[in-house]
Amino acid sequence: MPAAEPYPLDALGPQGPYRARNRETVTDTAGRTVAELGLVPRLFVTRALTALRRATPLPRERRLTALARAARVFREEEVHGLTYEAYERTVARVSGIPLPAVRSAADEIADSARRALAGAYGALPGGAVLDWQDARTRTGSAVWTRRGEVLAVNAAGNHPAPHALWLEALALGYRIAIRPSRREPFTPHRLVAALRTAGFADDHVVLLPTDHAVADEVLTGADLSLVYGGDDVVRRYAADPDVLVQGPGRAKILVTAGADWRAHLDTMVDSIAHHGGMKCVNATAVLVEGDPAPVARALAERLAALPSLPAEDEKAGLPVQPVERARTLERHLLARAEGTTAHLGGAGVVDELVGEGAVLRPAVFEVPHLSGDWHTVELPFPCVWVAPWSRSDGTAPLGDSLVLGVLTGDELDDTDAELIDELVADRTIRNVHVGDHPTHWMDRSVPHDGYLGEFLMHSKTVIRG
Repeated sequence: MPAAEPYPLDALGPQGPYRARNRETVTDTAGRTVAELGLVPRLFVTRALTALRRATPLPRERRLTALARAARVFREEEVHGLTYEAYERTVARVSGIPLPAVRSAADEIADSARRALAGAYGALPGGAVLDWQDARTRTGSAVWTRRGEVLAVNAAGNHPAPHALWLEALALGYRIAIRPSRREPFTPHRLVAALRTAGFADDHVVLLPTDHAVADEVLTGADLSLVYGGDDVVRRYAADPDVLVQGPGRAKILVTAGADWRAHLDTMVDSIAHHGGMKCVNATAVLVEGDPAPVARALAERLAALPSLPAEDEKAGLPVQPVERARTLERHLLARAEGTTAHLGGAGVVDELVGEGAVLRPAVFEVPHLSGDWHTVELPFPCVWVAPWSRSDGTAPLGDSLVLGVLTGDELDDTDAELIDELVADRTIRNVHVGDHPTHWMDRSVPHDGYLGEFLMHSKTVIRG
């Protein structure tokens, strides 16, 4: 039988789908061709962003209705010839993200579409109103309004879940331009198509795949931008107030001397390995006030039991990558781990699957001290650095963390309370989870890396007669 034609991932422009001449092959973890992604030229990007800026957003209630309908379309219906089941298996096959994690991320995206304002309005100042016609502006009131009209999103490719976030901007009336990752373009393509089916106009949300030479045009042509990337991306945009960078997570867990760590072992393992260890909220370091070796041994024993399975398997829990990419990550890991004690993964983490790429298996390394910065290394699979920590080290080694989990005794004593005061006050720690809560815990009504609305909106005074 002839091989199936590659699935066409066309750009979704302000006047509908656009079949670009410049096309890039999208392959699965075994190197087989799955799709062709159309890459749009610079002029197309410029014209698309102009169209978005000229467009009038839907009224608020119509936006919410369309978002709720888009959740159903995305999660349940056939979109551009792909059923939901075909979509989730294709994402797992191409990205190597375990199928259960893809399914969970899709649920998160659908939930965000249904409840987008729950997150967006979390940033609403208590003294502000949403409309200048609100009765309170007659005597003077703050009005919460957009900082711009067009938001560009340079999307992440390591996981589908971040696509849940920018839906809040759409709920607030922004028009959205998505530059999809070429590693996993299926989720944004399906989501943009679902939003259009649900009632958003073609000039309200667009998908603009580009090559690297044109990528900056998407960001500079928008009013505000949301960018995902590593430390190099953080450094590049750190000083730009119109760019919000979502960088490495470096989530950590602190086990204080008063904690019974054995009682929290399930939570620690879950924090490390949830969704294949591929998310920014997965724990990559465990700091122990005392001897780290027993903790490292226990984590290694539990993580070693995870099976090596193809990403499309219903029981998959570890990421799969092309063999060459997996070997590159393995070499980087082993070079970085010099000087540590390997409890798991010291001989390598690559487990090749016949004809299906390679599983990246968990790794657990015990580090002798914090000055080597091993505990800051973040990799896209379950890899954890277990380190000694003492009160004399202070809170600096715990900083630069998207999430910090803190395990203490059942009753907080004064010294633990003082420590948590310091951690909550530390602006380099974005979330603090005290007690038996995994680092990946999130809720739509509370901030993840701050509220997106803090970046998108501002308040201005309106008074009228």
